[in-house]
Amino acid sequence: MSTKPNPPQNDDPGQGLAPRLAALALIEAGLNRRGGFDEAMSAQSFRELEPSQRAWARGLAATVFRRLGTIDAALTARMSKPPPPEVFALMRLGAAQLLYRDTPDHAAVSTTVALAERKNGTRPFKPLVNAVLRKLATEGVVESDPSANLPPWLYARWQAAYGHEVARDLAALIPQEPPTDLTPRDPKTASALAAALEAEVLPGGSLRTARRGELPSWPGFGDGQWWVQDFAAAIPARLLDVKPGEIALDLCAAPGGKTLQLAAAGAQVTALDRSAARLKRLRDNLARTSLRADAVAIDALLWKDKREFDAILLDAPCSATGTFRRHPDVLWGARPGDVVKLAGVQAAMLDSAADRLKPGGRLVYCVCSLEKEEGEAQVQGVLARRPDLKLLPIAPGEGGTPPESIVPEGARLLPVRGAPAGGMDGFFVARFTRSCP
Repeated sequence: MSTKPNPPQNDDPGQGLAPRLAALALIEAGLNRRGGFDEAMSAQSFRELEPSQRAWARGLAATVFRRLGTIDAALTARMSKPPPPEVFALMRLGAAQLLYRDTPDHAAVSTTVALAERKNGTRPFKPLVNAVLRKLATEGVVESDPSANLPPWLYARWQAAYGHEVARDLAALIPQEPPTDLTPRDPKTASALAAALEAEVLPGGSLRTARRGELPSWPGFGDGQWWVQDFAAAIPARLLDVKPGEIALDLCAAPGGKTLQLAAAGAQVTALDRSAARLKRLRDNLARTSLRADAVAIDALLWKDKREFDAILLDAPCSATGTFRRHPDVLWGARPGDVVKLAGVQAAMLDSAADRLKPGGRLVYCVCSLEKEEGEAQVQGVLARRPDLKLLPIAPGEGGTPPESIVPEGARLLPVRGAPAGGMDGFFVARFTRSCP
């Protein structure tokens, strides 16, 4: 039988129905691929919530996705037939609170029943919602195999790519809430910031802290001494190794952590992203950190600028399956055909980026994906197409790269292999140079 493991702090049962409705919208968005959490969190109704309510709603929705297979099995076992999808979604919300959040049982049940009363089409199912959740509160749940918490097709891919043991370890990481990683604006301040933030300094200079709460209240936030960026996500920009005064291009730049790294290193940075809304966050962080970059809202493949650059960072659009620790909705929003479609986009963007690179310049390609078609296969393909590109090997430990991650094509960063305690995002990184004509 399950108990509520490691409940988050300040999981206030008095949050009311509004944040629960917001959590429900996040869950529906994640399952229906309408941009996932990011799109739902940009909705006016979500932004009108208090910051603590937004954080609570996102935390609850993330809990549902971290335990989705277990929750669905527990609910299904207590019903003779599945209810309509909108009713099942409500039950997931209640079950997550009962099993995995620090919400009193009576509050989890009563608020879910109240939501059933409020939402169109769910009112006739109030008795069912009440009965199933009360039964679940009494009986608890036996935790199933971790692989139940991701789609079977995706687990099969991970087994084929990395073997049974690694796939099992990846699945076991899904339910765990990750720590927060930060990148210092000035690497020389890492030790002092670590002391102030109760953090540890990771290889490469990232900071990792178990702190929770609103970021603006953390030391160093107001004067822009750091920004949030996963340990693995900070490695590609370090591998580009820009020098002061170099002309650098950051393609698909939002939300902007890598742009900030390049600017902090002294490069003259142009940052492109097709989403003007996502670029706003980048500009806000540039202002907070007093760093400079030219942010342009445009599809990188349509950009007509004829300049050649000393250094280019291409964080290509991908399935994002490597980000499941912080964004568990990506596992359920992905579809089997996505990888093939995105691989074509990545190949086109790699060629476009290579065309913009000065002879002798450096190009770093990366994706936050665990799928090899989006990583190793892209390197093999572009080297076959482009005799002017040469692979620059990545040294073990370089830029914080775990030695275990080095592969012939670059670095395959796995959340569980060579990762610091608490894991890291899954990434693939490769580095090229362009030969002189």
